[in-house]
Amino acid sequence: MSRVTVELDESLVQALALLDQPLDDAVRETIVLELYRRGTISSGKAAHLLDRSKLDFIQYSGRLGIPYFRLTEEELDAEITRARSM
Repeated sequence: MSRVTVELDESLVQALALLDQPLDDAVRETIVLELYRRGTISSGKAAHLLDRSKLDFIQYSGRLGIPYFRLTEEELDAEITRARSM
């Protein structure tokens, strides 16, 4: 594993402290969640990086408002149409 040193503004450190976990864990989780939210990494990769099961990660990120399924309105309509035709 690589180590990187990052300087954080004190106000950011205080905000991360509100997550009630060690600072390095809070930073790692925040980065992984944001990469997942942006679609840069998969739920499986995110789960691995946070040492969680995939199901646990999906449920956790969902509670934080990060959806597992990311469909456009058109994709959702197509899925509904396909399901109704079955």
